[in-house]
Amino acid sequence: MRLARRPRPRNRRRLGASLGLATLALPCLAQGVLAQGEIRLDEITVAGNGGTRAGTAPPAPPTGVVGPPPPPYAGGEVGSGSRLGFLGNRSVFDQPFSATSYTETLIRDQQARSVQDVVNNDPSIRTNVPAFSGILGFFIRGFPVFAQDIAFNGLYGVADAFNPAIESIERVEVLRGPATLLSGVPPFGNIGGSINLIPKRALEDPLTRATIGYASDAQIYKAVDVSRRFGDAKEWGLRFNGAFNNGATPIDNQSVHFGVAALALDYRGERLRASLDLGYQELDFTSPLRNRNVAAGVRIPRAPDLTRNQQQPWEYRDSANQQLATRVEYDLTPDLTLYGAYGVSNFRQEYFGGVLTIFNARGDYRDPVSYLPFHIVNQTAEAGLRGTVETGPIKHSFGLAAVGFWQDLAQPPAQTVGPTITSNLYDPTYVAPRSPFGLSNATPRTSSRINRSIAIADTLSILDDRVLLTIGGRWQGLDVNSYNPVTGYRTGTSDTGAFSPGVGLVVKPWERLSLYANYVEGLTSPAVPINAVNATAAFPAFVSRQTEVGAKYDFGTVGVGVAAFDIEQPSGFLDSRTLVFSVDGRQRNSGVELTVFGEPAPGMRLLGGITLLDGVQVRAQDPRNVGRTAIGVPDVQLNLSGELDLPPSLVPGLTLTGRVIYTSAQYYDLANSQKIPDWATLDVGLRYATTLQERPLTLRATVANVTGTNYWASTGRGILSQGAPRTVLLSASMDF
Repeated sequence: MRLARRPRPRNRRRLGASLGLATLALPCLAQGVLAQGEIRLDEITVAGNGGTRAGTAPPAPPTGVVGPPPPPYAGGEVGSGSRLGFLGNRSVFDQPFSATSYTETLIRDQQARSVQDVVNNDPSIRTNVPAFSGILGFFIRGFPVFAQDIAFNGLYGVADAFNPAIESIERVEVLRGPATLLSGVPPFGNIGGSINLIPKRALEDPLTRATIGYASDAQIYKAVDVSRRFGDAKEWGLRFNGAFNNGATPIDNQSVHFGVAALALDYRGERLRASLDLGYQELDFTSPLRNRNVAAGVRIPRAPDLTRNQQQPWEYRDSANQQLATRVEYDLTPDLTLYGAYGVSNFRQEYFGGVLTIFNARGDYRDPVSYLPFHIVNQTAEAGLRGTVETGPIKHSFGLAAVGFWQDLAQPPAQTVGPTITSNLYDPTYVAPRSPFGLSNATPRTSSRINRSIAIADTLSILDDRVLLTIGGRWQGLDVNSYNPVTGYRTGTSDTGAFSPGVGLVVKPWERLSLYANYVEGLTSPAVPINAVNATAAFPAFVSRQTEVGAKYDFGTVGVGVAAFDIEQPSGFLDSRTLVFSVDGRQRNSGVELTVFGEPAPGMRLLGGITLLDGVQVRAQDPRNVGRTAIGVPDVQLNLSGELDLPPSLVPGLTLTGRVIYTSAQYYDLANSQKIPDWATLDVGLRYATTLQERPLTLRATVANVTGTNYWASTGRGILSQGAPRTVLLSASMDF
């Protein structure tokens, strides 16, 4: 039996220091070596920064996805298209869905440190975990989507299970509404929407970029991005991203040690294209924030000072993830592509701390301290065909795919350490340090999952693509098993299969106007909270449905969209008294989304929109709750960011930035007796682009939540999450 210990202080700090040194040294090394002209890789001679040979690898056909993503839209903050699962890349104005693809430019200019920082631009998305917890979780259209549901290059289960690094990501693609037809069932199968991370690929021109940054209160951030293409036609590509971040956060008693290294290789030939992504990341969090529970019937107290930490200074969460993903595609003909993909990840975590339960309106809480090791191994594979063909006046863009996902999860019961701590939100009490040393950190399997599916779809287009009809379906099976962590015997099983149809229509009565509609079904496997007494139970999957209509207009430099949707899904709830999770309700979220993106005038960029939501409990265990507002679903969500380049006559290269986020009030309980108020935050910043010794230099400064507003961010899933305090971000990036 292994004994628990915190595997953090020496080895991981040594790795962090190594990554930090690499961050600083690699640009100089690459510049010094490559500037001398040529290097030889096996028998391939290529030019370095001193010059590149003529010739460019052929672009991928419309049926391929290995290669650059669709080009940015005007303003550069979002892509002009995104990937529709096994159907491949499609223009945003040809999709019968509501989607946005956030670019690397936006990620860098907003100094995003996580996927959450990126999707904070999206009016359909809110967080369902506290800031500075080291964990990601979302609500999309009012339904939960977990970090384990994030796809990496179209594959589920590859990225870090709780907080995928953003440094190696080229695009963050958000599809609002279910992606079951397009991408299959994610690990938790939620229907509110999907997030897909598109990794960076080597650029046509050499790049060596170094970044150093600061975040309050004392975090130092270092990153390097190196890109090269090799070969007579630049067919071979290499991209390396490394980063290290350590120091104190704005939260009292809290510090973070984060390191990531990611290597991306790709080959682009005449008919064969392939990519390989290797990544390792680790995150050590001292005194991380956790969700809060509120006892039944207790009025939720006002939010405390967000810099005050109610967790004990000696609590921690340490995690590490290893991942590999590869994708290969071959053009059988100019109009038919055969492809395959495979991914695997190995994630480990140790958490030592407590989940607070507030038991009165004065803000008093109980904090039971526990030790929870966690281990998850995922494998995923996909194979399919994409092609185009014409039958008379009708053009077809079709896809056929088979997908498999295998997961082994080890989440043994929490081991309590010491007595429960009683304290207060506004004046927390810190007790003598405790340690899990001597407890077992063994992680026997507690559940397994197999998701398998076969999908087929065809987009039929007529009248020069003025009418596009997508129709298809996915047969999918979900096998879920639970095991006794002591005996290893299976304690529960669920085997669910269903056919999930989907149909989408786009009609363009005018060249720039797209009217669309879709109907999609999904198969959802309930996500049981880790603190539920039946956390290892196997629940059968259930069918969810969405109907949506909308319109998009392309002004050339500005894109606008409107979508009206109705989603119905069975809902689960964690009983605050018994901590038993059950699926005994049904929730319907209806809403309207208005979105805008682009560059309405030279030097001015806009991004964001507003979502109006109506979440209703249409079935509940207690009949009195039928018709009441669904937990954690606000009426209004608004996100609007803008940038303005000052005229060169004033300060050349200076850009002003700002963002407003607003969320209306939310209910915490089914009876609608516990509620948090609405909240709004303001972010402001500056960006200055110049040159230093003829090298591009960009300086960025951002103050998030500049007014220092204290607020509860969300109440979804019956869990209370606090917001993010005022945070200062500074960085300097130079291209060599």
